[in-house]
Amino acid sequence: MNGKTFFFYDLETSGLSAREDRVMQFAGQRTNLNLEPIGEPVNILIKMTEDALPNPTAIMVTKITPQETLRDGITEAEFAKYVTEEIFVPNTIAVGYNTVRFDDEFMRALFWRNFYDPYEWEWKDGRSRWDILDVVRLTRALRPEGINWPFTEDGKATNRLELITKLNGVSHEHAHDALSDVYATIAVAKLIRDKQPELFEFLLKMRDKNEIKKLVNLDNKKPFVYASGRYSSEFNKTTVAFPLTSGQNGNVLVYDLRYNLEEVLKQDPQESVLRGASHDAPAALRFYSPSGPVSKTLFPVVKELCFNKCPAVAPLGVLEKSDGWKKIGLNKEEVEKNLQILLSHPEFAEMVRSEYENRLEFPPAVEPEAALYDGFLNDRDKIKVAAVRNADENKLADFHPDFIDERLPELLLHYKGRNFPKSLSESESRKWEEYRKARLERMASKFLAELEKVYEKDEYVGEELKLYFESILAEDY
Repeated sequence: MNGKTFFFYDLETSGLSAREDRVMQFAGQRTNLNLEPIGEPVNILIKMTEDALPNPTAIMVTKITPQETLRDGITEAEFAKYVTEEIFVPNTIAVGYNTVRFDDEFMRALFWRNFYDPYEWEWKDGRSRWDILDVVRLTRALRPEGINWPFTEDGKATNRLELITKLNGVSHEHAHDALSDVYATIAVAKLIRDKQPELFEFLLKMRDKNEIKKLVNLDNKKPFVYASGRYSSEFNKTTVAFPLTSGQNGNVLVYDLRYNLEEVLKQDPQESVLRGASHDAPAALRFYSPSGPVSKTLFPVVKELCFNKCPAVAPLGVLEKSDGWKKIGLNKEEVEKNLQILLSHPEFAEMVRSEYENRLEFPPAVEPEAALYDGFLNDRDKIKVAAVRNADENKLADFHPDFIDERLPELLLHYKGRNFPKSLSESESRKWEEYRKARLERMASKFLAELEKVYEKDEYVGEELKLYFESILAEDY
């Protein structure tokens, strides 16, 4: 594939929000397309920034304390420069386990905070990305033979990385350590490639959004197989979906043909109100939201398929082999019936499109670091942004670019405060300190509540977090 390589990577973070939390550990290993290692592994700690408090529960899982990152880590600016120049080089396929929806979001946010383009590392100069988790989902649903699959204690299918490795004899001694998880992900990728090579190669090709659009589009609508974490584990997260109408940013909203639309529309619209749906909208329009109060009787009959998130999709023909229909709990007759019912209600697609346009993906940003998705940079600002990231501490002290984008002046102040505090003038230091304290105070109550729980489970981690908290916000607590 024209000199392409995989770079398997994993992050450990200070919490679950890419907008609020920070990357604490980055680990990875480059391989060739045969999944054979190239060069040495990478394992880096990134200094916890003084304007952020970690989630104590997250630290309980990773066992990486802020003090450890400050002692052994590099700054975010140094890290952004390193991964740009040494890791996400041209023709690299960035890959991991749930990286598309988690780790990649943290990397975007980190690049934005540090005046790097948040997107180029994903696509420019032959770069791309892939996610082994969705490969696992579709493999389990359609071609599970030769692999041992885990279940929870109550009998539900689960695709947790540490359980798959354990059942299949793969060494994975330190789950939730970034480098250990990288090795485990490579091993699971090898397992699928060896046991189901055709599916592996097909999904590798289908990471390309242009390939996906050949199968899923609004010009030539046809049912297709779709595996997603939004679907039920009862059917191995896989269903037959149908392109319904346009979503945001050129994406497509798809309907789950497991369900009869006429039955769905009969549900009580007041049964559950999820973020983004009108109170009087039919239950069918209750778009799935992980943070919403999802009623067990409702289901995500409509969801967005994002072309740039490597969705695991396949043509219906894959169900003709190895009892594929039976494996996902469907049959052709039922799907065809539900499709005809859907097509007999053309007004439904317009209802969905209208509801979806009104849905807010993110609340308004309260700080420029969280405003990444508020818009793209203009060409003039791109030149100035490049000058910022290429400036050392001395140059930054006298560098006052006239940005057009209103997010950038404050972002620059914070960038200097986090990475180059000596470059701040006296007035800038006051502004930085005011911002830093206000942000920490906003996070403090949640931090302290979680800290109490951690003390009960791990006194050492609890004490380290308490000391860190006192060191950056001591006088008021």
